[in-house]
Amino acid sequence: MSNLEELKREIKERLPDLDVVIGWEQGFDPLRTSPLFMRTAEDVDRLLWGPLCVHNLATYLPGLKGRKVGIVVKGCDGRSVVELLQEKLIDRDQVVVFTMPCEGVLSLRKVQKAVGDLDYVESVETDADGVRITADGVDHLLRFEDVAASKCARCGVHTAPLSDVLVGAADTREAEDDYADVTAFEARPQEERLAFWLSEMDRCVRCYACRNACPLCVCRDHCVAQSRDPHWLSQEDSVRDKWFFQMIHAVHLAGRCTECGECERACPVGIPLLLFKRKMNKEIHELFGYRAGMDVNAVPPLQAFKVEEDNIKERTL
Repeated sequence: MSNLEELKREIKERLPDLDVVIGWEQGFDPLRTSPLFMRTAEDVDRLLWGPLCVHNLATYLPGLKGRKVGIVVKGCDGRSVVELLQEKLIDRDQVVVFTMPCEGVLSLRKVQKAVGDLDYVESVETDADGVRITADGVDHLLRFEDVAASKCARCGVHTAPLSDVLVGAADTREAEDDYADVTAFEARPQEERLAFWLSEMDRCVRCYACRNACPLCVCRDHCVAQSRDPHWLSQEDSVRDKWFFQMIHAVHLAGRCTECGECERACPVGIPLLLFKRKMNKEIHELFGYRAGMDVNAVPPLQAFKVEEDNIKERTL
């Protein structure tokens, strides 16, 4: 029995005790998947697992609080579940976590950059040799590392840190994230960095897909983007307001962001939004040695208080 079939069997066994189990199913073409809400055994039969299962399904959990919910997660998704539990945005006894070791996911943008826009995708196959995409009657063979999401190259959490059902052997490989991308950007002259972000914010269409896709952006009813009392942001199509929102978004996620990359993936114009979040995480890691979503019993450093922080020296004597 394959791991996927074993996972389906485990879900079917627990399904009678759950209101719904969230996973992935085939999307509108073989290159895409869609979130799947499983309530029957027939629904479970449509479940997929693999490098095309890109969505972080933990985004749905706060909206389902109070129901008994199962969720299928990758490693980075599992970190988001842990963070939601830490912040008591979901209840542990109401969530059943299913997982298998993850070997990375594809970036659709990288695929499109490599082969161009594909009008009719006939099939997608992944194996040790890479990714084979048959589209418009033409085969495209791509190396997986060339089209994998950037987050996967630095990921050290291939198996969810918290699970109730683990199918397959846990992948304990570790990768040390040195935040090289953030450091390289920090080394650029200030004027160049400013010009870069002004240009990026000018492309923003204020759709807030980044906010809606983020599993930890949960203050939807009180978001500064929509609040009218106080009225933080205007409806002007201005770089100032766009940048203001992104700065607030990044600060709200400091020490909470699990770097699942959904904000960046969901952005319709491809703004590198994860760079904002990783900058904040770099500072949190250097100051507190903390990574979000790794330990359900840990307290995020910005949600705690210590009179004397180890790496913050406020006294001059």
